[in-house]
Amino acid sequence: MEGTDLEQVLSRLGVGRLIVAGAQTDMCVRSTLHGALVRGYDATLVSDAHTTEDMTRWGAPPPDAVIRHTNLYWSNQRAPGRSGRVIESSDVDFALCNS
Repeated sequence: MEGTDLEQVLSRLGVGRLIVAGAQTDMCVRSTLHGALVRGYDATLVSDAHTTEDMTRWGAPPPDAVIRHTNLYWSNQRAPGRSGRVIESSDVDFALCNS
């Protein structure tokens, strides 16, 4: 959302829930999830639709551990009136985004 008009577009469309997938779990994906929650959106992480590169040579955990940990902690994220959750790609239903 940083440096874009995405937040204005989402607001104009009345969006209140985001479904997040992508690359660089430990950077872009986590930042997007947390940014969404603090901006007032419910944020759903698609557990099997995010990935990251191997950064173990710099002391990071292996990619599979980063992904598992992100799935674990995001499933318990809450803020007043907002929530985070984790679902598998087979359970993504964009029709629910309009409810």
